[in-house]
Amino acid sequence: MNQPVKNGSRRHLIWGAGAAALVAGVGVALRRFEPQEVVLAGRHPFWSQQFETPGGENLNMASFQGKPLLLNFWATWCPPCIEELPLIDAFWRKNTVIGHQVVALAIDQPSAVRKFLSKQALGFPVGLAGLEGTQLAKSLGNAVGGLPFTVFFKADGSIWRQKMGQLTSDDLMQWRGAVS
Repeated sequence: MNQPVKNGSRRHLIWGAGAAALVAGVGVALRRFEPQEVVLAGRHPFWSQQFETPGGENLNMASFQGKPLLLNFWATWCPPCIEELPLIDAFWRKNTVIGHQVVALAIDQPSAVRKFLSKQALGFPVGLAGLEGTQLAKSLGNAVGGLPFTVFFKADGSIWRQKMGQLTSDDLMQWRGAVS
């Protein structure tokens, strides 16, 4: 006779523990993806950053203010990143004359980036962000830290759009039309 009561109590205990875990998980998720404080366009910490280029020069992000900027986070070990670089390079070559800028920040080992660029040259500036670039990408809206990740800035320094994943020609043409 006592057996059904024990099983019923056990079932309620398991359901209660499951419900508590669910509530805790939802709370953690909501806190993790909570919207961040809005930063004025020209005051985002990104604009004060400097990166070394594969050639050893300084790449100052402040020098890109005042014109539309496509900022791409990539790595040599990321196949979609490698696939989109020729598309981005062709876009840059075609649109640099009308003021569109492109910068790629490599989240990678400098030696791997140099080796890659010796085989596939890019016309636009490349900065070596290393693993610290992941934090910068997160501050620009990349909550999951994945690659490739692209941020489209307007000329006033505000973010027009962020894209997680490989870019398409349509993405680039939409941005070009929105900020021209």
